[in-house]
Amino acid sequence: MSAVPTMDSFKTVLRFLTNQKSTIGYSFMAILTIGSERVFSMVSFQCPCNPTQNFPYGITFLLGPAAVLLGIGLFVSARLWRLYTGCCLNPQKLCPRGNCVSCLSTLFKVLSNACIAPVMWLCVALLNGTFYECAVSGLDNNVVVDLFCKNKTSACRAELARVPCGRTRLSTDENNELLLMLRAQSQILGWSLIIIAAVATLVGTCYKNCRSQVSYLQLTFWKIYMEKEQEKFEAFADDYATKLAERNLKSFFDNKAAAPFPFPDHKAWEEISASYMFTKSEQYYSTLQRYVEGANRKYDPEMRPVLDDIEMA
Repeated sequence: MSAVPTMDSFKTVLRFLTNQKSTIGYSFMAILTIGSERVFSMVSFQCPCNPTQNFPYGITFLLGPAAVLLGIGLFVSARLWRLYTGCCLNPQKLCPRGNCVSCLSTLFKVLSNACIAPVMWLCVALLNGTFYECAVSGLDNNVVVDLFCKNKTSACRAELARVPCGRTRLSTDENNELLLMLRAQSQILGWSLIIIAAVATLVGTCYKNCRSQVSYLQLTFWKIYMEKEQEKFEAFADDYATKLAERNLKSFFDNKAAAPFPFPDHKAWEEISASYMFTKSEQYYSTLQRYVEGANRKYDPEMRPVLDDIEMA
């Protein structure tokens, strides 16, 4: 009898984790970003404290990882590859049925998701202040120098680049004051970036929901459906790929003609791979559903799946 509540509790926890997987993923990403930034700061980052090298060195550590994270975010985006694959040979894939709004919407979502990790990195790095201090202290700009060295001794201008290292001819109090000013600026920029990102996300979400042609519950159902369809697609693809491989190997080793194997044709794959925007005018939740319920669908089985001149890497 005691096993039933335990199993029910486990299912409840599992359901909660599944529903909150985006939040959990973002939290894990934030923890990983904070850890990476700390490792960079303590292990590999050593400000040269040179007027000509501080800015390029500091800005490289500040923006370099953000650029790498942006590239990784774009590279692992299934939406981007689904939209981009084959578009050089067939540009109409970007605007199926003359609908370019769907393409632009997909690109915006891809860029938005890819920017999450870089923005997290920039926020954490700016709040810490190490990279910013090094970069800005090396700027030989009158506006920047006057901002920090106003009402300071004449040596401030010459010694500003050495402030992050603490190896200056300035007094300890003056050196600490300059360092605190640099760190304060960095943290102000970090919090400003966090506020801008939060406000932009809130406004974007409100605008998207306000312009939605369907109700909130139907949108929720659509998201659940898309997740389930993707899960089932991977399972079906694995099952059919296994059966096709077994059929081909059996035909080869038995030295017999291969048995017919029903398989979607190339056009079918193209249709279900197109980008899709859920609208009220069509009672479909994906390109797959639109294809299987379409009036022009062909049911002739492919005796053998042929990929004309496509090389599989």
